[in-house]
Amino acid sequence: MVSRSPLGRPSTPRVGPQAGPAVDTAWVAVDACTLPTVQQPLRVAEFDSLFATALRGVERPTPNRLRLEIDALTEPRARELAARESECCGFFTFGFTPAGPGAVWMDISVPDARITVLDGLALRARTNRPG
Repeated sequence: MVSRSPLGRPSTPRVGPQAGPAVDTAWVAVDACTLPTVQQPLRVAEFDSLFATALRGVERPTPNRLRLEIDALTEPRARELAARESECCGFFTFGFTPAGPGAVWMDISVPDARITVLDGLALRARTNRPG
């Protein structure tokens, strides 16, 4: 039986050491992402892992902007992930600024036509945030 996302698209099972529940990729912009479809669940899992280990706060100042407060020690990892994501999904804009002692803002913005993608990422951040 195929697991379905809330939008009716198939969910993809997690692979590797963090195998577990299906990763819902229904929000991924398949028409604008050049990352091969089979790699998309792995990229989502990388974001989930970053959120689960480094995320301190989530803000949504505007519909097309997401601010994530992350642990400063994970900034190199977040920058590398952001760079790879920008390569396959050129509509994302990422920025990093100090947020206070031991923290960094990871700002993510998208054009209005891609707000749904940012909604999905924001939901994953809130869902996978520690605590």
